[in-house]
Amino acid sequence: NMERFIVGRQFLVVLIVFVTNMSGAALPGTTVLGLPSILNSIFIGSGVAMMLTTIIVGQLTAQVNAANCMLDFINVYFMLFSTYVSLGIEFSGLLHSVYLVQYLFAMITGEPVKTKEEPRSAGANAFFWARVLMSCAALGFAFAVTLSALFQGKTSMWAGVPGWVSVIILFALMCFVGMMEGMQIALFAVLNMDKEELKNHAMAYKSCELTFQGDNLQAFLIGRQICVTCCMFVVAKITSCTVAPGESTIFGVSEGLQAFFNTGLLGALITTIVGSLMWRIVASSFSLAFLSNPLIYL
Repeated sequence: NMERFIVGRQFLVVLIVFVTNMSGAALPGTTVLGLPSILNSIFIGSGVAMMLTTIIVGQLTAQVNAANCMLDFINVYFMLFSTYVSLGIEFSGLLHSVYLVQYLFAMITGEPVKTKEEPRSAGANAFFWARVLMSCAALGFAFAVTLSALFQGKTSMWAGVPGWVSVIILFALMCFVGMMEGMQIALFAVLNMDKEELKNHAMAYKSCELTFQGDNLQAFLIGRQICVTCCMFVVAKITSCTVAPGESTIFGVSEGLQAFFNTGLLGALITTIVGSLMWRIVASSFSLAFLSNPLIYL
């Protein structure tokens, strides 16, 4: 259940960021507190104020409290509710395409997928792979809608940015988020590895030495969270469709379905699978190789 919880929780976290961006994004030309236009553009128009509020109030404060008061933090009914919601999201099969990547890497490495459960029955196996196919179809459809919207200029991306540039930025940010997500997994995966063996991989050794030196680990976790959240807000802005009623819809769908596209759920699905969970699987399977990437050390 731990793996299922992590999968469902990750989608829930990304979805909340996307909903926060949609709910708190300022309208064009918004001014507050009588601030000069340049300050309004920097803090309100660009979304920096919403990012800082979400990071400090919604994430870092909770993380610091949870690190110091672990039992008290989870000893509330809402945590149990959140756990059931995360497990329910995973059970829906929406994210099951990530398990396909897990099995592919197991085939590449020649190591079986580790599990504490009994082998699945024929019925359970069929249900599992049906959800994998459904998830792959949903991910492909999400990419098709999002890329089409980007090239047509029908997302909330900042005005003046060409569609092809938006696509490049989108994939670059997802790669960066993925590296930050995978780095945390890989660092703890090699934590108990023999030091002499770790020294054979110079970049991985340097990354571990830097991260676990003094109080650097806490600083890394905080900095990582800030980077990931900021990138997710930008990804949400890039992938969220903004087709007003009466305008031509994506692929000519009905306005009701287009309203669903406008929620940003498709972008959240893409970000969770391609920008997070897949990288986590790669990092857990090839921890040393992942940490040996010079970009990880930077």
